[in-house]
Amino acid sequence: MNKPVFIDEIIAPCGMNCGVCKAYPRKKNSCHGCNFVDGNHLKTIVFCRLRTCARRTGKFCFTCDEFPCERLKHLDKRYRTRYGMSEMDNLRYIRDYGVKRFLEQEHERWVSDKGILCVHDKNDYHLV
Repeated sequence: MNKPVFIDEIIAPCGMNCGVCKAYPRKKNSCHGCNFVDGNHLKTIVFCRLRTCARRTGKFCFTCDEFPCERLKHLDKRYRTRYGMSEMDNLRYIRDYGVKRFLEQEHERWVSDKGILCVHDKNDYHLV
């Protein structure tokens, strides 16, 4: 898999790469990412307070005057502890180097000939 598989629309406002989430590749009730708008979208995404936050002025949480807010800090701590990744580090990288470089870095980190490594269950998934 040498061709990049991640696109900027798949990066959530909080910095999560939705493409490495276990809900993205699953066949039943798959999630197309936090920026995907569709009437059949998962209800948990609709109620995500970071996704729907009106305080940020741009696409990502780092555009908010309160960055990083308590909600983001809490999410980041959980992901650092459970999954070894950081949404806040992702956001700082995007802010400092741009989303294109971030996507290239994510491709290197998560994609192999086996598929896309899921951050949650550490399984490799093949996208059709």
